[in-house]
Amino acid sequence: MCFYNQKKFICDDWCWTTFAHRCNYEYRTGETCGIRLVNLTEYEKTKCRLCEKIETKYRRRSAEVERLTRWRQEGGTLVASMDRSQKLIMELEKEIRQLQRERDDRKNTLNG
Repeated sequence: MCFYNQKKFICDDWCWTTFAHRCNYEYRTGETCGIRLVNLTEYEKTKCRLCEKIETKYRRRSAEVERLTRWRQEGGTLVASMDRSQKLIMELEKEIRQLQRERDDRKNTLNG
């Protein structure tokens, strides 16, 4: 039961930060017992790394969708670019789903 500081983000995700102090159960110098308890919680005004990545992918996806609709309204002369844009949109959606699944798995693991 060694104590660590914790960083908590706006999106309710958290991570361990620095080691605070050792418990009495570990007698070896420089070692910890492996059981982590919260010593101090630092509140961040930002989102976690995964949430920031998801937001970035959403912004990029919406820019591609806008570009594709604009090309279609202009008459569709850029067929190769439109196909490439559609593939990129599908890739971004796949990456977003993967990041969301990773975030949900992390939350379920920690809460469960």
